[in-house]
Amino acid sequence: MSSQIIPVEPFDYVVFGGSGDLAERKLLPALYHRQVEGQFSEPTRIIGASRSALSHEEYRKFAEAALKEHLKKGEYDEAEVKKFCARLFYVPVDAKTDAGWDQLKKILDEGKERVRAFYLAVAPGIFGDISQKIHDHKLITKQTRIVVEKPIGRDLASALQLNDSIGRVFKEEQIFRIDHYLGKETVQNLMALRFANALYEPLWNANHIDHVQITVAESVGLEGRAGYYDTAGALRDMVQNHILQLLCLTAMEIPSSMDSEAVRDEKLKVLRALKPIDASNVEQATVRGQYRAGASAGGPVKGYLDELEGGVSNTETFVAIKAEIGNWRWAGVPFYIRTGKRLAGRVSEIVITFKPIPHNIFDQAAGRIVANQLIIRLQPDEGVKQSLMIKDPGPGGMRLRNVSLDMSFASAFNVRNPDAYERLLMDVVRSNQTLFMRRDEVEAAWEWVDPMLKGWEATSQPVQGYTAGTWGPSQAIALIERDGRTWHDDI
Repeated sequence: MSSQIIPVEPFDYVVFGGSGDLAERKLLPALYHRQVEGQFSEPTRIIGASRSALSHEEYRKFAEAALKEHLKKGEYDEAEVKKFCARLFYVPVDAKTDAGWDQLKKILDEGKERVRAFYLAVAPGIFGDISQKIHDHKLITKQTRIVVEKPIGRDLASALQLNDSIGRVFKEEQIFRIDHYLGKETVQNLMALRFANALYEPLWNANHIDHVQITVAESVGLEGRAGYYDTAGALRDMVQNHILQLLCLTAMEIPSSMDSEAVRDEKLKVLRALKPIDASNVEQATVRGQYRAGASAGGPVKGYLDELEGGVSNTETFVAIKAEIGNWRWAGVPFYIRTGKRLAGRVSEIVITFKPIPHNIFDQAAGRIVANQLIIRLQPDEGVKQSLMIKDPGPGGMRLRNVSLDMSFASAFNVRNPDAYERLLMDVVRSNQTLFMRRDEVEAAWEWVDPMLKGWEATSQPVQGYTAGTWGPSQAIALIERDGRTWHDDI
């Protein structure tokens, strides 16, 4: 089975930070794949922009080297790479001055009628500066969009300021706040499972679901991000954006359609229904952790403090939260969230645990009946599992066994699993905002996270140590086990 590729209209993609890490690892390979699969219409151009003094040819060599390094085996095609590099251009620009902007305007004026997308793969501190320069140099057309990466602020006040700085120049419908987690195939399949099948939605409520777990675990440490990460921590870096978006898609009501505004309206309702976690309950509802020296698959690893220059920090590299949604659908159903670095494995998944059967008719010899679970795996191997109780085959009497109906997307469809950025970059060109965060979503997320951060400060809640290569501090296990439940750690 192969998916149908629908070409998008011709576009100019301007990537600010075009010679940076994100462009090298993700954006250029993603755009290359879209060309290879026939999604570009001509003429389409990709224009790198940053302070580096590069020529067009030097940028093309940079892109060629990036593709050689980051494409998987068999994906690098000499003819396609040559074709891709021919559509690349580069302009040295400065966000703080007018240097280079006239040259950028000259290039863009050659394609005034095309879709024009500005991708800000730069530090959030200069989002406003670049937006203003785009406005001042008259680079905005009816077909213009702007794409901004997280973090959108480090608290509600800074998020408001950041949104204001972009919103002064661009209309809300032109702003695409990207969260690459929402571009993953499994995230969209969550909506398909719920809303395209008669099986699950009647059961998707407090009458039938016992609890929900959302885990985003990383086996790596700081990976060169110490400067940013130590000022952010796990709550700001992962929960405020990625994990809350997954929670919204899991918990939202059925939208009236797949229209972007209808979907985002329902996600916003979930964020606004989250019960507050503040100084009054933060110690009971959250656990903060920080990894110590331990081991990973590659051997011994340093602790977090050993990776920092100063060696002193109260920043959490792990957080576990018991969240609750105050509405009729989810009353009494806890959502257990955890995320962290240097954990036992790399896995992102949503686990829906259904309530146990009301009455067991089988005798003790049949074995224990395990509650059904729906496991939605985002990475590393995207797919869906549904656990069921069945009879163990054979003539030896009634023995029950828990088995999984397992669908791996890679094996089921026998196609290359596209990177999330591929889909999202093309959604920008199509002006489809369904998988992007609206301003009020970002601010509602911070309205829930801010009191938690202030609660930690007010209560001086410590970070609990955990050994690298484990599933986090013992206090996180206690958080869920005191409710008579356990974390799903089957990786």
